[in-house]
Amino acid sequence: MIPVGELLGRERVVTLLGMTALVGACWAYLWTGAGTGMSALDMTAVALFPHRLADGMGAMDPSLATVILMWWVMMIAMMTPGAAPVVLLYRRVLRHHDRGDAGSAFTSTCLLAGYLAVWLAFSVGAAVLQMLLQPAGLISGMMLWSKSAVLSAIVLALAGVYQFTPLKQACLRQCRSPVRFLATYWRPGITGSFLLGARHGAYCVGCCWLLMALLFVGGVMNVVWIVALSLFVLVEKVLPGGERVGRALGVVLIGWAVATLLV
Repeated sequence: MIPVGELLGRERVVTLLGMTALVGACWAYLWTGAGTGMSALDMTAVALFPHRLADGMGAMDPSLATVILMWWVMMIAMMTPGAAPVVLLYRRVLRHHDRGDAGSAFTSTCLLAGYLAVWLAFSVGAAVLQMLLQPAGLISGMMLWSKSAVLSAIVLALAGVYQFTPLKQACLRQCRSPVRFLATYWRPGITGSFLLGARHGAYCVGCCWLLMALLFVGGVMNVVWIVALSLFVLVEKVLPGGERVGRALGVVLIGWAVATLLV
């Protein structure tokens, strides 16, 4: 793990501010409903207070493009903070190679673009899955959460078991070790930085894709679930002991899956 103090500097503060602005803009877009016609606040309120269903809220029917954008913005908001250590360290290395502040800023942006491009590909898959589950009656057309105990149990169990798999642990090690990742996969130039970011994004998708599938259980636009998953991903990827926290969550999810079928 890289001490936070070693990563900070004037140019790195600028990078953090830029990433924070991006994440903030994405959260604002989600808060307004991400083009679905119902704000995330309303969805969360209905989730917490189901009697509000009587207010005449109808099912949403957004286009595939709107759903893809919704998922991508949500992934940017949730997954960008966890990429900060790699982006900051990458910019630091570029500075030491005399690329200059402007050059290192642009190249670091290309790294982040590659990372987010992979999450765009994930978002396309998630959006298509949502568009298939909704007309099949497996998820609510309004709340976008599972209406099937079996579906919920399957997703919870898979997400829980996956926390213990070698693939999950291998991807998590890459996400938690920015020095080793950059030393192993470093590529020079603009294209190289984009591909490096894409590789890091692929590892992060491999680490978190089933955790993101939990949104189909708790509600795709449920702010409580989005925030909870965002915080967990950040803890698992960045903080000391994150692996143990991840395994503990795996146990909880497996137990939750069993309880879902029994109650």
